[in-house]
Amino acid sequence: MIAKRVIFSGRVQGVGFRYTTREIATSFDVVGAVRNLPDGTVELEIMGETDEVEAYLAEITEESSVAHFIKEVQSEKIALIENAIGFRITR
Repeated sequence: MIAKRVIFSGRVQGVGFRYTTREIATSFDVVGAVRNLPDGTVELEIMGETDEVEAYLAEITEESSVAHFIKEVQSEKIALIENAIGFRITR
């Protein structure tokens, strides 16, 4: 089990990015949350088995309808997310 914080930059706000990440999450065995940050980036915190998390992130960055809006991805491992259930959009 791993957890990651991922920051997406580019034209990632106002294009349905958060909703797309939530929809994609339904196809993977992952939990987490996504939110817009004041600097125009989007922060994603995701947790699951390593292969599920990596496949989920690859789907977003390579195959999704919003992939072309992403200019840069910064990713770091974080502590496991306690009491995480499902995937939500936060503010």
